[in-house]
Amino acid sequence: MTAPAWDHENPYVASFKVQDADIDAFGHVNNAVYVRWINDGAWEHSKSLGLDFEKYRELDSGVIVVRHEIDYKSSAMPGETALVATWISANDERVRLSRRFQICDEASGRTLVRAHTNFAVIALSSGRPRRMPQEFIDGYPVMWPAD
Repeated sequence: MTAPAWDHENPYVASFKVQDADIDAFGHVNNAVYVRWINDGAWEHSKSLGLDFEKYRELDSGVIVVRHEIDYKSSAMPGETALVATWISANDERVRLSRRFQICDEASGRTLVRAHTNFAVIALSSGRPRRMPQEFIDGYPVMWPAD
């Protein structure tokens, strides 16, 4: 087993075992699965920060994806385990958050995907943009060097 060379220190890491349903006609993990892993990894990280959906409801605030940028570097294969690393890369303390992701194969350490996602804060009750609550400012600290 070779440890991944993370793009930056101290990521939050979630682990996902490749399932049979993840494999497409080309015999590797379908590209849409990586989007699911990015989403699920972000949620696991948010929960670890005390910002689960229950807290979102309490604050009448949530974040929605505005943009995904994904660079596919290598394919995950049947039987592998993907490690999804994430970092908060920007927080304007108003309405925008960003995350960086690096997905690596657990056994080989090879990078499968690098991604960058931008989010906007909304009021859950209306779906309209809103200023982020203090809990988001405090709870989503920037973990990535400035671009």
